[in-house]
Amino acid sequence: MTYADVRLYRFSGIKGGRMTETGIVRRLYDWVLHWAYTPYGTLALFLLAFTESSFFPVPPDVLLIALALGMPQRAFRFAAICTIGSVLGGMLGYYIGLTFFDIVGYRILEFYGFMDKFEMVKAMYNRYDVWFVGVAGFTPIPYKVFTIAAGTFHMNFVSFVTVSALSRGARFFIVSTLIWKFGKPIKAIIDKYFNLLTILFIILLVLGFIIIKYLF
Repeated sequence: MTYADVRLYRFSGIKGGRMTETGIVRRLYDWVLHWAYTPYGTLALFLLAFTESSFFPVPPDVLLIALALGMPQRAFRFAAICTIGSVLGGMLGYYIGLTFFDIVGYRILEFYGFMDKFEMVKAMYNRYDVWFVGVAGFTPIPYKVFTIAAGTFHMNFVSFVTVSALSRGARFFIVSTLIWKFGKPIKAIIDKYFNLLTILFIILLVLGFIIIKYLF
């Protein structure tokens, strides 16, 4: 895999608000992707997953996909590292929302133009509580919105961490499994139809919750 190849592995999960693939964000994408072509790719993946859950704009999927394509035999290891980093970063986001929302949390959301999404998250949280965080782990809305909101609304911390681990882990392991099984062709499908696949998965996830609630 060459750096020129790596630059092709762009992820289309961030859309709306102020985040586009132009200007500084485009350069951030290129900077993130170049780590897949260095000996520090694994460490970079962990740090990216950690920081993205609280303040960094680029989702970890972009580097996860690049690394998994380059070393498919380590795809599940990369997914595990990505999950651990994301959950730990989510704890930081929770703490920011719980303790420093007016000083830090609000500024992070405002900087990225996510305050409108924050109000939507607040309404959904009031209705669905911790289950909404589980669904949120798969949405194209940046996860930092949900982690900061969880702390701001004083969500039960243990429940937050548990649901975050399950949802984020499922997301990253699904991506790695598809890359490990199908390689580059499935990567193109993920890039092109990520939002549609997200909606379909959320529908299935919600149906699963309903069935569990009905049965038990």
